[in-house]
Parts: sequence; structure tokens; C-alpha cells
Amino acid sequence: MIDNISWLAIYPEILLLVMTCVIALADLGVSSARRTGTYILTILTLVVLAVLQGVYASSGNTFYGFGNMVVSDPMGNWLKCFASVAMIVTLIYGRPYAADRDMLRGGEFFTLALFSLLGMFVMIGGNNFLLIYLGLELLTLSGYAMVALRRDHTTATEAAMKYFVLGAMASGFLLYGLSMIYGATGSLDIGEVFKAVNSGQIRHQVLVFGVVFVVAGLAFKLGAAPFHMWVPDVYQGAPTAITLMIGGAPKLAAFAIVMRLLVDGLLPLAIDWQQMLGVLAVASLLVGNLAAIAQTNLKRMLAYSTISQMGFVLIGLMSGVVDGNVEAATIQSAYSSAMFYVVTYVLTTLAAFGVILLLAREGFESEEIADMAGLNQRSPLYAGVLAICLFSMAGIPPLVGFYAKLAVLQSLMASGQAAYIGLAVFAVMMSLIGAFYYLRVVKVMYFDAPLTATRVSAPLEVRVVLTINGALVLILGILPGGLMSLCADAIVRSLAT
Repeated sequence: MIDNISWLAIYPEILLLVMTCVIALADLGVSSARRTGTYILTILTLVVLAVLQGVYASSGNTFYGFGNMVVSDPMGNWLKCFASVAMIVTLIYGRPYAADRDMLRGGEFFTLALFSLLGMFVMIGGNNFLLIYLGLELLTLSGYAMVALRRDHTTATEAAMKYFVLGAMASGFLLYGLSMIYGATGSLDIGEVFKAVNSGQIRHQVLVFGVVFVVAGLAFKLGAAPFHMWVPDVYQGAPTAITLMIGGAPKLAAFAIVMRLLVDGLLPLAIDWQQMLGVLAVASLLVGNLAAIAQTNLKRMLAYSTISQMGFVLIGLMSGVVDGNVEAATIQSAYSSAMFYVVTYVLTTLAAFGVILLLAREGFESEEIADMAGLNQRSPLYAGVLAICLFSMAGIPPLVGFYAKLAVLQSLMASGQAAYIGLAVFAVMMSLIGAFYYLRVVKVMYFDAPLTATRVSAPLEVRVVLTINGALVLILGILPGGLMSLCADAIVRSLAT
């Protein structure tokens, strides 16, 4: 008999699954190309989920269900809440774009979006290797289908094929690594794996071999170099609404499974996987910033920007344990700064792609940097929002991106190790190089002559949400304490269990 705690642990997932099926069935008889009813029902479902997860997270309680396969803790609940909000914003920005390109006629758009969110929920709440992998596959399979949603668009179809082939390879890496760890420890339960590894009675070589493949699979999901090859092609080739759906909320789920697998399950092996994350961080910062300079396509430039931003997340994740010593204060500082960075990065990405989606018209994607020429003369508000996002990604104060970078570098410097100090200096230098390609777009928006005199128009809900989105990037940079405290509290309460 299944107890009440088990049902409570997966209540949001059950609600999301039921509503996804209801929306999919309701779509069968709808002929409208814009699917207004389906859109409203989807948004209402996501609002309820976000509020529910926020209430769960605020309670600070942690409980397990279904034989410890599922965990509901503050970190996971806040990440589910943020993922739901990110999906709401994505759908609000993406619906006009999708409707203009006939992507809503078949009814799969909203259903696949909810299935991908369900995959994120399963990943975030998984406390078992098998469950995490199932959630990951649900997310990625939905992603493959969404990228190929424009069936008559050859670029999107090509991007979907690349994403599928490389995604299958990365899933194989992750699954093989998890199977190696299972073979060494004899358990799929993350808590039991931690106990087995911490006992010191398992062959270290077998565990490290498994960890190498796990880290490779996780690096692909984060979009970190040298496992980044899918990011530029998929970001550029996918319809822009789908690009945002792939580059936004899923980053929160990717951070969650890194925490579940490496920190909750394999923390005794931190001295091994931290070195791997360090290499990935250096490669991501170098490749992402240098390659972005050469791009003329804005979506492709933001793809390489994502790679470099993930380098900072990896820096935060690798600085939690110093010389094999696990200290509560160090772990709290490192992992909370990484969580803060991911959340604020998703917030900034939503606003940046929101402007790109807003500028896109039927038959014109507006995704080249040259298409931003004179945007300030056409719409000072939207130019200002995009400029705030680009300055934030570059790490310019007082925007939230500056504080996020500062928090990560402070946690790294706190270790006092010479190698970590050198890494911090390298990260700052790469950020200075990266500022060039962000400022180039700002220069085009404010100082180049506009290509057209057409005023930018958008539905009311898009304008309102985009304005709030851009304002939050500024406000959280000036007053970051609330969100930072939330992340720190969530990390402390989750790791305490």
C-alpha cells in the first residue's frame, strides 16, 4: 500500500501529467490556429504548479516517497517553481511567434511543452538513478520533437537531427556511467550510493571510471565545452520559441541532476570530479567567449554565450570541497552561488530571447545582429530591455549578472588554493573578452541606422511580462540578498538531509 507521504512527494507531477493529458485530448477537436483556450488552460496549470511548489519550498520540509525513489526538498521545490515560471514566460513570449508560423495548428506545441516540464520535474525530484534518467529522456525526447515542429523548415529539421544524434550519444555516456556506479555500489538509490562510496570499501578505479562518463553526460546537458557541439546549431536552427524552451528552464533541471548525482551521491569522490569540472569550466570559458566574437547571428552568439556562462556555473560547483575536506560553510557558499547563477541566467535569457521573438515577424526571423540596427529609434523600451540583458551577461554592475559572477568567484577564492586563484583570474579575463561581443550588439542597437521605420508592436501580455522580466534583471542586481538567501537556505536544508 502506498502511503500519503509518497503521494505528497509526487503530487505536482501527477497534477502536471493529468493536465497535460487533458490539454492533449482537448486539442483534438480544436480547429483554431491560435488555440486560445488551450493556451489559457496551459498558463493556468503552470501558475497553479508554480504557486504549489513555492508553498512546498517555503515550508522547508523534506520528505521521501516510493521507497526513497522520489525526494521533495526545498532546493528541488524552488527549482520546480522557477522552472514553471520560466515555462509560463516562454509560452507567453513564444505563442505569437508560433501562431504566425503555423506551429500551433497540430496542437503539439503546448502538449510537448508540458511533457518537457514534466521531465524536468522528474529529474529535479529524482533520488534514484533510473528515475533521473527517465526524466531526462522525457525532457530530451520532447525537445527533439519541438525542434522539428516546423516540418517544412529544412534548417529546423537539420537541427533536430543533430540534436537527436548527439543527444543520444550523451544519454549513452550518462547511462553507461550510472551503470558502472551501480555495478560498483550495488544500488540505484542515491543515498545508498553515498553510503557505499563513503565506506571506502569499493574499488576507487571503478568508481572514477563511472564518474568520468557521468560528468561527460552532464556536461552535454549543461552545454559545456568540449561537449557543446550541439548548442550553436540547435540554437540557430530551431524556431526561436523552441530555442528559448531549450535554453531556459531545462538549465534548472540540469543543475538539479548535477547536484543530485555529484553532490548528494558522489561527494566522497569530489576530489576526482572537481578536477573534471575545472577542465570543463576552463574549456567552456575559452571556447564560448572566443567563438562568440566571430558570430553574426544573434541566436548563435547567445549559444556560445551560454557555453561561457555554464563555465561560471561549473566554477561554483567545483569549489564546494577543498582538498577533500567537507565544510558546511564552504559548501553553502559554493553551491548556493551556483544555484543563484543558474536562476539569474535563466531570467536574463528569457528577456533576451523575448526581445528577439518580439521583433520577429511572419516570414522574417530578426535573428541577425544587423537586424537589431537602430532598435532604440524604433522602440526605446525593447532596446533598453535587451541592453540590460546583454550588460548583465557581460557582468557589468549593477545588474544581476555582475553579482552572480562575483558570488561564484568569491566562493572560488575562499578556498585559498593557488590553482583556484589562477582560475578566478582566468575567468575574469575571459569575461572582459566576452564583453566585446555583448557591447557590439548594444552599439548596433543605439548607433546604427535602422533598416526599417516600422514600429515594434506586441500583444499586451508580452509587453507587460517583458517589462517585468527586464526590470527584475536590474532590481535583483541592486538587491540580490533575498534571492541569494533563498538559494543558500534551500541548499543548506537539502544537503542537511
